[in-house]
Amino acid sequence: MTTNQPSGTPAAPAAPAAPAGLRYLANCSMLFTELPLLERPQAARDAGFDTIELWWPWPEQPVPGDREVEELVRAVGDAGVRLAGLNFFAGDLAGPDCGVLSIPSGVKQFRDNIDVAVGIGERLGVSAFNALYGNRVSDSTPAEQDALGRESIIAAAHAADGIGATVLVEAVSGPKPYPLRTAADAVTVVDDVRAAGAHNVGFLLDLFHLANNGDDLDSAVTAYADRVAHVQVADWPGRGEPGSGRLDLDRHLEALADHGYTGWVGLEYTPTTSTAESLTWLTAPAHQTSH
Repeated sequence: MTTNQPSGTPAAPAAPAAPAGLRYLANCSMLFTELPLLERPQAARDAGFDTIELWWPWPEQPVPGDREVEELVRAVGDAGVRLAGLNFFAGDLAGPDCGVLSIPSGVKQFRDNIDVAVGIGERLGVSAFNALYGNRVSDSTPAEQDALGRESIIAAAHAADGIGATVLVEAVSGPKPYPLRTAADAVTVVDDVRAAGAHNVGFLLDLFHLANNGDDLDSAVTAYADRVAHVQVADWPGRGEPGSGRLDLDRHLEALADHGYTGWVGLEYTPTTSTAESLTWLTAPAHQTSH
């Protein structure tokens, strides 16, 4: 798989180091929001990141126009960073939505989006696609939505497998009627679709969301580390940068590494100050990169 990085672009700096040899990447949908989206990949690189992730950039467009896609690909490539993670179309995450793949009235948008998202992923080096499950709706039963959701995830996994990528299933917190609340909820879906042949589906372990839902983080890491395919962090309470709340994030990341996790750790938090100031914790001795 190749990335769209001009040959004259200098190599990006090494990714900031996380505990136990893990590496941080920047979620450019929540960080650097002082800037327009297309300027954020460069801002991330300037801040020391060589890798980023994004929510689906067009919340009202499961199939954006060619011009919009080319602008995104160019912005990432010109910045010299890799887009390692990308959400499939999930509706308006900043508004009422939290995925559409299990919603009868929205599933066509998800299916139409799969090839577009995977096509972008192939060009930019995406290794993981987040498939947000969708809220419960009144015009369908939970059983009907769960069957539809599993069918959608399997379809996405088959497409992602063509570029060697993984599809992620995430537990989410907050007031929306999103049914996957605990690690066990999300892993049940992962196990079901794997049993149906979708081997490249994994658990997105978001430490903030699990803590916000009252899940036991230590138990989740111990029980499900072998299914974890991506990790995201924010402190709790508040969803701010590490150090702004009460979670011992380093301890949980070290436990994940001890259980064999070697993947990325996405910084998906809401800065309590400017993004640049919110990243100063990375310069603390425990987080300084040695490479």
